[in-house]
Amino acid sequence: MMQIFNFFGGLLGYILWFFYMIVKNYGVAIILFTVVVKFLLFPFSIKQQKSMASQSKMAAKQKELQAKYGKDRMKYNEELQKLYEKEGVRPMGGCLTTLLPFPIMLGLYYSVVFPLKNVLHLPSEAVDKALNMLNTIPGIGSSFSANSFYNEIEIVKHFDALRDHLTGVFTGSELDQIESLSRGFQFLGLDLLQTPQNSDWSAMMWLIPVICLVSSWASQFVMMKMQPGMQQQQGCMKVLMYGMPLISVYFSWIMPGAIGFYWIISTLVSFASTILMNRFFSPAQLTAKSEAQRAALRFQEEAAVAELPPAVQIKLADKISASQQRAQEKKNVSQVKKGTKAKGKKQGKSGNDDYLGTKK
Repeated sequence: MMQIFNFFGGLLGYILWFFYMIVKNYGVAIILFTVVVKFLLFPFSIKQQKSMASQSKMAAKQKELQAKYGKDRMKYNEELQKLYEKEGVRPMGGCLTTLLPFPIMLGLYYSVVFPLKNVLHLPSEAVDKALNMLNTIPGIGSSFSANSFYNEIEIVKHFDALRDHLTGVFTGSELDQIESLSRGFQFLGLDLLQTPQNSDWSAMMWLIPVICLVSSWASQFVMMKMQPGMQQQQGCMKVLMYGMPLISVYFSWIMPGAIGFYWIISTLVSFASTILMNRFFSPAQLTAKSEAQRAALRFQEEAAVAELPPAVQIKLADKISASQQRAQEKKNVSQVKKGTKAKGKKQGKSGNDDYLGTKK
């Protein structure tokens, strides 16, 4: 699994380095990267919006089924599944879309944790050689524990002091790239290479997880007001809605600040895209469009049915008429038999009364 996300991090690293070469600041590069990713994922966001609109439409019908079948859970689930199939709704259709930002965040994590391999794309052999060499230098080796994830970050953070030791490992252009990257992680007074968990209070890195939590919950609250259907979400959708902000806070606390910063920017960009979707792809608009498409599809299906020849139509009409006539005759005969039986009972009762009333 680590190799998969490391590979994914290498791909994202190309995009980050492209933006970094334009703006020369890693924080701004993350902002541009997030906007581009959200733009590419916008069709999936529309799909999630459609799923939420469908769930909102289904809420009233689900309540009817609950009232009808009461405690018969098995029958309720069976009828609910039939309703989903009839309406063309997938109850977990929006879960995948909600989970998409998570692998992106992990890929970005690997691009930040391994900046030399995944952002600068320096040869792995040279990076490993540099780490092994620095690990043996007195006074420096203590900062490079064996197999530590953050060894490459340590090189970038302390590059000014380490440059002389790395001249025999990297080329001049590669050293210039590392130096440029080492000066680009300062954003609004925060060092995005530092981890809030291991930073001093005065470094203000604790602001990243705090802002991460506030922005996540605030955007969720506003979106729930804008989209009442979100309050009716069930299953994984509801868990992710309230759980993902807490997960993001935890990761932004234990990971380099660039990860939490990405999560904040991602939340804000998602909020902006939600406002845009509500302007052009509101649940009411999507529901109306879906119903119109279903009506049009039914019309096409009915129009596609070939009309029967006149002779066949007459034959079928005669059969139906004869069947209806036989059914009516049986009904009339049954009514006559019931009437005769009832009359006989009445006459028999009268005769008995005369007999009982006769004196011998």
